Amino acid sequence: MESFKSVLTAKGPSLFLLPTWMEQNERLTAGFTGRGGGVSEQPWASLNVGLHVGDTDADVVRNRELIAEAIGWPFEAWTCGEQVHGCEVFQVTEAERGMGRMSRASAIADTDGLMTDIPGVLLASFYADCVPLYFYDPEHEAVALAHAGWKGTVQQIAARTIEAMEQQYGTKPEKLLCAIGPSISDCCYEVDSFVIDKLQPLVEKLAKVADSDPKLMMTLVENGKAMVNLKQINRHIMLEAGILPIHIELSEWCTGCSTDQFFSHRKEGGKTGRMASWIGIRER
Repeated sequence: MESFKSVLTAKGPSLFLLPTWMEQNERLTAGFTGRGGGVSEQPWASLNVGLHVGDTDADVVRNRELIAEAIGWPFEAWTCGEQVHGCEVFQVTEAERGMGRMSRASAIADTDGLMTDIPGVLLASFYADCVPLYFYDPEHEAVALAHAGWKGTVQQIAARTIEAMEQQYGTKPEKLLCAIGPSISDCCYEVDSFVIDKLQPLVEKLAKVADSDPKLMMTLVENGKAMVNLKQINRHIMLEAGILPIHIELSEWCTGCSTDQFFSHRKEGGKTGRMASWIGIRER
């Protein structure tokens, strides 16, 4: 069953919510955006939220405002980082609330992971095939997001985020809820020998630890290429970090297969928009 439920309205942004978490805590919001219901023109039509892809800044900001309005949050709460395909995790405090919402220059620098236990902070990060990772600690009311392309996956940003939440908030991995959002799947993600060489040691290690088939994560094909399932690699990283299998939500949406719903950097030749993941807990 798909974890991220589509919410479509006659007017307004295309949203995919994570209801299993939101039903547990009515103050929690978590989800992912689609590509429809915004103001951007081609080739970013229409709900592009990336300020770094050549779109008009005013249109991007308006799209972000529309999303905040649709989920019932003030735009001033929208907080994001400058993603660099790394594994740094930044602790967002009240002082950083709202950073990056209006311009890329004001975003939290050099970070692909954000976490907070401050109510009223809305974390956001951006995607067009890479894997959005979500973390929710109901015991300490802490949340986090991580952006995992193949580079971030190799650097195990999922594990780094879990470790950071343990250190800062006392999060217990066995009680932490995790989710893996819409992203490119192995049906559409072919890589060459350079990426294979980086991923293969990690895949083999994770498969051995879990006593599972490495082909669930990467399958070698003709001409020295491989089909890679970054969702499953990140799921195995979470399991190795102590997350319980029943606490991991895994989206079946493939951004490559569903360009009517999502932006796909690979399928659209690099000239496309970006979706956003978001998570936050309202003030009491």
